Amino acid sequence: MTILLVPGYMADETLWDGMRDRLAPFGPLAHADLRHDSTLEDLARRVLAEAPPSFILIGFSMGGYVAREIVRQAPERVRALVLIATSTRPDSDAVRQGKRTVARAAASVSFAGLSRTAIASSLHPREVDNEALIERVRMMGVRLGGEAFRNQSMVERPGDLHLLGEIRCPTLVVAAGHDRLRSLDEARELHAGIAGAQFALVEDSGHMIPLEAPQQLCDVIVPWLAQLRVQVPEA
Repeated sequence: MTILLVPGYMADETLWDGMRDRLAPFGPLAHADLRHDSTLEDLARRVLAEAPPSFILIGFSMGGYVAREIVRQAPERVRALVLIATSTRPDSDAVRQGKRTVARAAASVSFAGLSRTAIASSLHPREVDNEALIERVRMMGVRLGGEAFRNQSMVERPGDLHLLGEIRCPTLVVAAGHDRLRSLDEARELHAGIAGAQFALVEDSGHMIPLEAPQQLCDVIVPWLAQLRVQVPEA
């Protein structure tokens, strides 16, 4: 069964490098392309057009919003869902306006990746001076480029709390203990809103769990996938 990995804002497929070896036994890994579209609906449609007939879906941060839209558009194709460091809450008016301003300003300059301040705010407080990690995050954005930055900055994330009950596939919600971008309450809202969902906490990580704590993240995802494989044999 293919595992379809959906990255977060200005993150590319290298986000998952530290997890590849442990996820690979469950099936081939595929990567969602979030560079070209500026709405959740279009992002999900593009991913579905390029995805296999059925798959396990893992979404991180903004990718969690995209993943849930994928489930809404094609529920019969999603065998299971993992939501990492994400939320069901909408962007605030200030956040939406800020994104538009950033996107407009970026149209006239050469994109050099996310700022050091923005990156550091997404990490565990102990990692704010980890220049290698900060540079790794920045370079993901550089590789994606300015057009992807403008497109992703325009993506509005409407709240979907009222739609969570429509998700019927097995679901795992994962939160980080030191996430300064997404609170535990937001993760618990997802967990409570999706029938039968399981919840796991990666204590010693900031928001960027796949980079900061890939093995700890695998420690919660891999047993869940193994149990799922026994309970729901592949078609």
